[in-house]
Amino acid sequence: MNLNKYIFDVDGTLTPSRKQIDHSFWSFFLKFCCSNDVYLVTGSDREKTVEQLGLDICYRAKRVYNCSGCDVYERDKNVYRDTWKPSDEVRQFLQDELDYSQFRIRTDPHIEERPGCINFSILGRGANWEERETYVQWDKDEHERESIASRFNERFPDLYATVGGQTGLDIAPFGRDKSQILRDFNEDDELHFFGDRMEEGGNDYSLAKEVEKRCGFAYNVENYTETWKLLSKYD
Repeated sequence: MNLNKYIFDVDGTLTPSRKQIDHSFWSFFLKFCCSNDVYLVTGSDREKTVEQLGLDICYRAKRVYNCSGCDVYERDKNVYRDTWKPSDEVRQFLQDELDYSQFRIRTDPHIEERPGCINFSILGRGANWEERETYVQWDKDEHERESIASRFNERFPDLYATVGGQTGLDIAPFGRDKSQILRDFNEDDELHFFGDRMEEGGNDYSLAKEVEKRCGFAYNVENYTETWKLLSKYD
């Protein structure tokens, strides 16, 4: 029985942010999926995950945990879906943050509802590549998303906001972060988790810490080429 379980974030770990997987890496990773127990966990929804990775990889993975584990698929079968929705108070808080922000480029929508969670973006989900890069640099200088997350978490102690991807915040009830997927793994499984946001406040942080508590391995990568290099030793 193979006890090695390989868990991967998607955006920034297997693909460039919000883009499709590199074709050469796709071929390598599909082969890896065919010979190993692979699990995918992402803050994105099912549609975006399939768009980025393709159906072949999504079908070869043992499970795909969309929306940080709130929407779970085995091949094309939905096996679990959370139904949490944000309150009017949460929506008003985010609107106030949008009004307060000094970053002036705006594209709709700013709030994207997903099963069990929402994604909030000052820039908005409709931004083009140039607009996204402009916000990425702004956020590096101003730490805007970290500040919003801190204020949100102080205001709503039963919810939790984390920095996810390059431009957004993932928001869900406390405990419904990526670490919730470990309910599906055995204590004696040897876990290997690959992600790009394992710093405190990042949306890979909670899962990385829980994997390490189980004496597993958490690999913080900067991009898919680092993931490729690390996986090559297992191929």
